[in-house]
Amino acid sequence: MNKKVVLITGVSSGIGLELAKEFEGLGFTVFGTSRNPEKLSKEYTGGITLLQLNVNNAGSRKACINQILEKAGGINILVNNAGYGQMGPLADITDEIMHRQFETNLFGPAALTQLVIPAMIKQKSGMIVNISSISGVMPSAFAGAYCASKAAMNAWSDTLRIELKPFGIQVITVQPGAIQSNFGKTAAETLAFDKEHSFYAPVADFVNKRAIISQEGATTSEEFAARLLKHLLKKNPKPIIRIGKSSTLYSLMKRCLPTTLLDSIIAGKFGLTQLRKTLQ
Repeated sequence: MNKKVVLITGVSSGIGLELAKEFEGLGFTVFGTSRNPEKLSKEYTGGITLLQLNVNNAGSRKACINQILEKAGGINILVNNAGYGQMGPLADITDEIMHRQFETNLFGPAALTQLVIPAMIKQKSGMIVNISSISGVMPSAFAGAYCASKAAMNAWSDTLRIELKPFGIQVITVQPGAIQSNFGKTAAETLAFDKEHSFYAPVADFVNKRAIISQEGATTSEEFAARLLKHLLKKNPKPIIRIGKSSTLYSLMKRCLPTTLLDSIIAGKFGLTQLRKTLQ
């Protein structure tokens, strides 16, 4: 490999798109994946190679990694970025919806990582970057499925970091705050909430707002990508990186505030205090 090779999943927009551009601008050989890469040709030029990948499909994962290894000879950095935010009250989340959230946000990335590890061990070096969320540190109302999947990713990353260190492989967990992207649009489209029959119908406005609230005053994806690369390319990058609106604040709140106080703050923000009053 003449240049370092990076694989980034989920490059159709937002964080993935800007990370691909940043890496390419710094001279990396960049492979970016999407379910429908043919639709992205206008967004990508230069040295970025687009590949088809359904992170939830075993055959698709294997084909993607084999293509890169055959073409580039190895993978120096894997960025597990593909994912989405499933919103809705946990009482309304079906088994199927919960399974789909974990398949995309944890099981798929974990299986893809297993395919990359042997090549990195052979190289005696590598970096695995898992794009998680501050929501995995401090969960909020009406986003339980998403928060749980990201909390699981955080724990998985912690263990992976310890287990791969002897092989010279770094594992970095990124816990963004609010970042401008299509996250809110996708969350609104997949919202699991039937306001006519849900127990949370009296606070429907709060449930609906939760799907898009992360986009209010959010850090731009361009700024996020530029700042993240500065961290990743340091000689000894931090194992956990937090960038974006409220990422540091929420981690401090979770660590410092009593649980009952934190519960009250979240309940008030998402209309649950109001809901309780309507039930009395």
